[in-house]
Order: sequence, then structure tokens, then C-alpha cells
Amino acid sequence: MSPYILSTLLFALGLGTLMTFSSSHWLLAWMGLEINTLAIIPLMAQHHHPRAVEATTKYFLIQAAAAATLLFASVINAWISGQWEIKNMNHPFTSTIIIMALALKLGLAPAHAWLPDVLQGLSLNTGLILATWQKLAPFSLMLQIHPSNPHLLIFLGLASTLIGGWGGLNQTQLRKILAYSSIAHLGWMVLVIQFSPSITLLALLMYLIMTYSIFMIFKLNKSTNMNSLATTWANAPVLSAMTPLILLSLGGLPPLSGFLPKWMIIQELSSQNMALMATMAALSALLSLYFYLRLSYAMTLTLAPNNTTGIFTWRFSPTNITMPLALTSSATMCLLPLSPAILALMTT
Repeated sequence: MSPYILSTLLFALGLGTLMTFSSSHWLLAWMGLEINTLAIIPLMAQHHHPRAVEATTKYFLIQAAAAATLLFASVINAWISGQWEIKNMNHPFTSTIIIMALALKLGLAPAHAWLPDVLQGLSLNTGLILATWQKLAPFSLMLQIHPSNPHLLIFLGLASTLIGGWGGLNQTQLRKILAYSSIAHLGWMVLVIQFSPSITLLALLMYLIMTYSIFMIFKLNKSTNMNSLATTWANAPVLSAMTPLILLSLGGLPPLSGFLPKWMIIQELSSQNMALMATMAALSALLSLYFYLRLSYAMTLTLAPNNTTGIFTWRFSPTNITMPLALTSSATMCLLPLSPAILALMTT
């Protein structure tokens, strides 16, 4: 793809997200979402491969249906209330439709089935954009209208954490595993969004950092399935040592950084007298932790068939770790000496 076209598409991606961020009018927010969708379509289809074209078609149909549903609900809300303000979402019918449309855009369960198939058909670069940047605009709308329908949000969050953990158990393709990981993490955020938006933003920030780190590591290793992980240590020993810690941080294992948002979400749910929901979410995190452990085992504790020259390939073509990857990996793997201070800051 031409650098000029690529820069134009990336500019349009940023423009659409910023337009949705800064709008208080439903029509402008819808326009930002549509610009976002139309900008990523050429990026997804740039590899002329049947799987990429299929993933692009599925993504376009799902996003167009969700955007049309959102526009329909906002028109109905304007008809009922007489104004287009995003925060003026008091009618239960329109709020339910809009939340379900945003859930379809984000890939929250039970509207999640498109996300693993679409992510599997993309390259790791485009998949990273889909799993991180494309979540921001719909999530900002969800943050603004969250008080309107709390029971639906709890159902979506709990279903996403359970299905995100359950669906990844029998997967061997890394992109599908990361898709189910995204569903589970978004479920944790939606579960607490109505009680503490600040904790939700912290969880979103940690999710973005961890997802960027793991996508970049898989891209450097050229890994797309679990079998290819067994040969990673011969190509990049340093990355092989870092990756299990990042994976376990994604699973929320203490004392890694990924544990902090889960800990704070469970604490917030318990303080709201929702101990059963907190227990179910914590148990669903064990399912996710299991398939992260499988990946860690395949990467560090298994030895692929090789010869003497295959063991030392890292000496001949060393893998260069970029500065953003080094910083995000360090942030993901760091222990939590500052967690009491962060907790006090977030709860004040």
C-alpha cells in the first residue's frame, strides 16, 4: 500500500475516533463511528487473500448493522425527548437498543461471534488496530450513557467474562485466543462501568498496554498458532523470557500489573453488595488464565525438534526489540509496589 494512502487512512481513523470523543450530538457521534469503519476497511483488505476479504466483508456488515441500529435508536430518542444530546438517554427502549448496538460494535457477548472470525483473517498489525483503537469510540459512548440501563450492562459484562474465558479454551490459533481475551477484558470493564468509570478507564488502559505488547511480540516472532511458539526461544531468547510474564499479566495473575484492575473491580463489586457477580467474574478469570498458561507452557517449557544449527539462529539474525515494545512490556510485567497509592487515588 502506498505510504500516502496509508497515512490518509490512519488520519481518518484518528479523525473518526476524535470526532466521536468530542461530540455531544448523536449524529456527529454516528458520523465518527462510520468514518472509523470506512477507514479500516482498506487496511483489512490490503492483503488480497480470501480469508482477509471474508473478514473484511463480515466486519463491514456487522459494523454497518450496528451503526444503523444506533442511528435508528438515536432518531427515536430525539422523537421522544425532542433533543439529540448523548447524555439525555432516559427512555428504557432507546437506551436498550443503543447499548446493544454498541455491544455489537465492541464484540461483547452475546453479540461476540463475529470477532474471533474477523480477527483470525487479519494480519497482526491490522488485528492490533481492531483490538485496541477500534474499541475506543464505541466505549466512549458507552461511558456516557451507562446510567440508563444498569441490569443490561451487568448481564453483558458477566456474559462476556464467561464466554471470553470459555471460548478460548479449545483454540490453537493465537489471533482467536486474543479475540476471546479481548471479549473477556471488555466484559470486566462493562461490569464496573456504572459504579466507577475511573476504574473502567484504568482497566482499559492496562488492556491497551498488554494487548499492544503481546501483538507486537507475536509479530516479531511471526507466530500465528501454538505450534510456532515452540521455536520462538531459538530466534529470540529475551522475548521468550518476557512473553510468559505478559501472558500471565493478561490473565490477571498477582503480583503482575494486569491483576490491579481486576482486584479493584472485584473490590468495587463487593462494596456494591454484588459478591455473587464478583465471584462469578473471578472464577471466569481462571478459565482465561488456563489458556494463557497453555501458551506460556508451549513457549518456554517445550522443545521443538531441531538440530545444532537451529538452536543458535538468534546469533545470526538477532531480533530487534523496539522502544515502545520495551516500555509497554516493562509496564505489563512490573510488580505492584505503587498499587496502594493507585488504589487510594482511584477511590478518592
